[in-house]
Amino acid sequence: MRASVGDRLVVEGTYGGELRKEGVIVRVEHDDGSPPYIVRWLEDGHESLVFPGPDAHVVAGAR
Repeated sequence: MRASVGDRLVVEGTYGGELRKEGVIVRVEHDDGSPPYIVRWLEDGHESLVFPGPDAHVVAGAR
């Protein structure tokens, strides 16, 4: 997985009752774009350090 600042991280709900989460990547820790990422979640504006799992994918933002 590779990402840049401004891309969206989408985490699909894989367990009963979990919903899809989307956030904007605000910081990339490695020069090659590999995880972890600092993500600002759209639902509440909370920022967190994320190590994306197999249920996540990146959607390219406007460059």
